[in-house]
Amino acid sequence: MTWLPADFAHPLRVELSGGHHLRPITGADAAMDYPVVMGSRERLWSLFGEAWGWPAETMTYEANQKDLERHEAEIAAHESFNYVLLDGTGTVESGCVYIDPPEKAGADAEISWWVTDDRAGTGLERELASLVPRWIAEDWPFERPRFIGRDLSWREWLALPDTDADADA
Repeated sequence: MTWLPADFAHPLRVELSGGHHLRPITGADAAMDYPVVMGSRERLWSLFGEAWGWPAETMTYEANQKDLERHEAEIAAHESFNYVLLDGTGTVESGCVYIDPPEKAGADAEISWWVTDDRAGTGLERELASLVPRWIAEDWPFERPRFIGRDLSWREWLALPDTDADADA
């Protein structure tokens, strides 16, 4: 069984208000991604650190670029998806959305997202929180997506059995 249908075409652009949009991230985005990730590092670590070990305090620009290149390759292979949230000019990053195959039992996709510190608590963050579940329901072939940090906390997610446990049951 594969994660996505063979003929699935992932969305290349998703519109939000004010010209903001989501598009697949690339390695070429490192120059704008690195400063916003490190500028929001403490809050991002509070969200993702325990589960992903990201973003490390010592993460370098080069390590970030390799990470984005890995995401780009995973997107091309339909292994997982990282969408960057951009302004209307496409030059200012305000966050990311991750769509991944399940690591934990009970879902067919695991979705999470974040916004930069300067966008936390704003209308853009609220719009993204409203858009992502609707977008996943309308444009993705999942029946049981899990919205980590929304449907359940990261701590609750970490406590779930791994998907490998399903195969052993």
